[in-house]
Amino acid sequence: MPRVVSLFLPNWPIDRHNRDRRALGPLPGQPVSGLTDIAPPSPEEPLILADRDGNRRIVFAANGVARDFGLRIGMPVTQAQALIPGLTIRDAEPLADRAGLNRLALWALHRYAPIVAADPPDGLVIDATGAAHLRGGEAPMLQDMIVRLADAGVAARAAMADSWGAAHALARFVANPIFVAPAGQSRDILLTLPIAALRLPPEMVARLRRLGFERIDDLAEQPRAPLALRFGPQLHRRLDQAFGTLAEAIEAARPPDLIEVRQNFVEPIGAAETIARYTGNLVAKLCAMLEAKGLGARQLDMVFNRVDAQSQAIRVGTAAPVRNVKHLTRMLCDKIETIDPGFGIEIMTLCAARSEPFGQKQLTSLFADEPETDISDLIDTIANRIGADRLYRFAPVASDVPERSLRRIAATAPPTKTNWPDHWPRPTRLLPNPEPIETVALLPDQPPVSFTWRGIRRRVKRADGPERIFGEWWKRDAELIAVRDYFQIEDDAGERFWVFRAGDGEDSATGSHRWFLHGIFG
Repeated sequence: MPRVVSLFLPNWPIDRHNRDRRALGPLPGQPVSGLTDIAPPSPEEPLILADRDGNRRIVFAANGVARDFGLRIGMPVTQAQALIPGLTIRDAEPLADRAGLNRLALWALHRYAPIVAADPPDGLVIDATGAAHLRGGEAPMLQDMIVRLADAGVAARAAMADSWGAAHALARFVANPIFVAPAGQSRDILLTLPIAALRLPPEMVARLRRLGFERIDDLAEQPRAPLALRFGPQLHRRLDQAFGTLAEAIEAARPPDLIEVRQNFVEPIGAAETIARYTGNLVAKLCAMLEAKGLGARQLDMVFNRVDAQSQAIRVGTAAPVRNVKHLTRMLCDKIETIDPGFGIEIMTLCAARSEPFGQKQLTSLFADEPETDISDLIDTIANRIGADRLYRFAPVASDVPERSLRRIAATAPPTKTNWPDHWPRPTRLLPNPEPIETVALLPDQPPVSFTWRGIRRRVKRADGPERIFGEWWKRDAELIAVRDYFQIEDDAGERFWVFRAGDGEDSATGSHRWFLHGIFG
């Protein structure tokens, strides 16, 4: 079943205006007084963007402070000035707003899914079918969008549903800030929404309300012929698009320098073997284009346009620039089973959504003991199954505190120059957070003779330590005198653990003197 995301930017003209002004900064050689024309106002100041409607200047957009004073979209600017003396007025820039949406669509294209398009005037639409699991699920994917946009100074709400129309309605009338409609249940939720959620012209919505139609279920229950005669085909087309019974194509955004190949079919295809064969042909053509430019692919998007105007896509990524035809074809073909050809595919498009300069690997010396093992193909295969963000390796960080002494890096990242301390062994498995244990110790500053962890009591057979670790006082005042005493202990079953006591065993100011298990030796 299709899954579509609508990303709603309720304050887009204002957010885009403020962001662009912040990005401009002072011009070279410009006096400070000249910055008043480009610097964004304070968030506490009322601001409107004005546009022309015939001979009148009207409010095109307003920030939150101005709306709190009672300003609304479409109000004459003279009336707004009368309500708020000293109101900051800037000219609206609809073309810049649209260009900004297009840039935002390209950002979402690279990060979230192969099919993304601007949804003017205030949103994006994303075909997220089969892509959400790579971001941890549908809700985490939407939350990631909201957080990243908020960090950039852009307010957003997002919804995921079975169709573009349903997601568009839910993002604007339900999401706070996100909403995920369970698969197959979008229609039931839509019926409770006002008719303004159907993407109808405002004048049509007003006419329908005068006839007594308030909610979508009021329209869904009526005979279609009289309404179609009075309002035309657009009313029921929007209704069917929202319910998902009428397909709505999403014209994906594409950067101007995109490397892309396409295959059109006179007769639609649908068999997996046929799709795989043409996939290999397209990969070969794309790799030839990449080679001519000295590039390698880092991310490939394959889009399938069906005869019913539906589009489906698959995306694969690589850990390093690649233009190996066999390897790229195999990765794409592994995902063909996720494609539903419907009544047939009429266009296949393959593009290198991300590409980088391709560097030849250095040949191993003939006198080397063993050739270097290349596991990049394995990394690509695993990453495309579980998500690139979930495949990583650990690198050391210069810190004595164990949980701060490592960080995640890409699986193919080059070795770092930092090494872990080698004067004391470290466990092969470090728990994400130290877990409290109940212990029996002969003396407060000695290792335990037994401990209970996760409900199992273990008797200590051997112990080595302590290794005293001090807190990083330059980061937190609370760690100024904090210490931990770590012990390596072995139970009577031969299992080895890494435990510590918070504090020095004497002064309560150095720690709680509770015991914790922090790691397990292999």
